[in-house]
Amino acid sequence: MDESSITQNRRSNRSPVLLSAKLSMGGEELSVVLRNLSSEGALVEGPQLPVEGSATVFKRNDLSVAGRVVWVERRLAGIAFDRKLEPGEVLRQVPRPRQKFDANFRRPGLACQPLSDSDRKMLETWMTQAPVARPGD
Repeated sequence: MDESSITQNRRSNRSPVLLSAKLSMGGEELSVVLRNLSSEGALVEGPQLPVEGSATVFKRNDLSVAGRVVWVERRLAGIAFDRKLEPGEVLRQVPRPRQKFDANFRRPGLACQPLSDSDRKMLETWMTQAPVARPGD
């Protein structure tokens, strides 16, 4: 199953994330990476995952919700929650997007701003100096 087919035919919007979480089954806890989260389920990744159909408790920070593993494919697994999460429960787990940095990589131009007296002196000195002779010239 490729990851593009995982995101098709969803009943609820999923928020892509890359966060740590845990799956608890019968007293055993597995550390997993939460790849996306919605009000109805989660996509997790890990080296060891429970088998399809396993009852589990999904844990992330203060969120703890019962569910079941609905599919497993290599290192990925889909978890369906037993109850629908409230939007606030989902949003508490999803970090706020960082403010985008507006990079302004324009080259400063000499004509854009008047030169200071010290800049003008440095430029005049540089323009009037005789070229330095290089060895072999």
